[in-house]
Amino acid sequence: MRCTQYLCLIVIITTFVSSCAKSPLGRNQLKLYSSSQLAGMGEQAFAGMKTEQKVSTQPISNRYVKCIADAITQHVPKSVFAGEWELVVFDSPQINAFALPGGKIGVYTGLIELSENQHQLAAVIGHEVGHVIAEHGNERMSSSALIGVGMEVTNQLLKANEIASSNMIMAGLGLGVEVGVQLPFGRTHESEADLIGLDLMAKAGFDPQQSINLWQNMDKASGGDRQPEFLSTHPLPSTRIKNLSKNMPNAIKSYRLATNKPNCKI
Repeated sequence: MRCTQYLCLIVIITTFVSSCAKSPLGRNQLKLYSSSQLAGMGEQAFAGMKTEQKVSTQPISNRYVKCIADAITQHVPKSVFAGEWELVVFDSPQINAFALPGGKIGVYTGLIELSENQHQLAAVIGHEVGHVIAEHGNERMSSSALIGVGMEVTNQLLKANEIASSNMIMAGLGLGVEVGVQLPFGRTHESEADLIGLDLMAKAGFDPQQSINLWQNMDKASGGDRQPEFLSTHPLPSTRIKNLSKNMPNAIKSYRLATNKPNCKI
């Protein structure tokens, strides 16, 4: 009976692994959820945030951010989202922004204050929309589901063979999964979103070179309070700047070819 249960779990894992796709940059992805499921989750999460957090009513800030977001989202493939994107500015000192499946974008006033110009804010919005384009949320949830099944298989095998200190082994395995899979996974997503966002902002007519200035500002704002990169879900600013610089020549070409150069003012 036990062997049958293990076999079923292994079959489930094999099925999950076979549900692969490609990211916009050509990386293999595991995606178990449909686009409509993700859009529904994004809409639900966004509705909750609008009730739980203070929404800015400053018309100047809202017009400024909408001007940038509209220029960026015009270059999002219709296969990702074909409707009108909803933008909300949250009145909070957080230096942050996000984008969700289903065409939702949130920007915090703290980020507006940190960004020196429209180009730097476009770099962040482009980055966040890049996560949606690459379906990183789908991939993270799918990975968590697969890891949960894999952990259960290991736990059952340890119990069946009466291996001593199985709880300690499972705890160690959990740490190994976090550091060895989930954290690098997060860094990979961030790096992909940086490059997708760089391409988006350039095509939308924003100066891609300002993305480097943005991350230099982010580095200063952090005050050096960061974990080592191998224990962080985000690459260090220096790593991001290096990757952006390597891809800057193509972005500059796209920027020069852009027919519309937005003039968003605050």
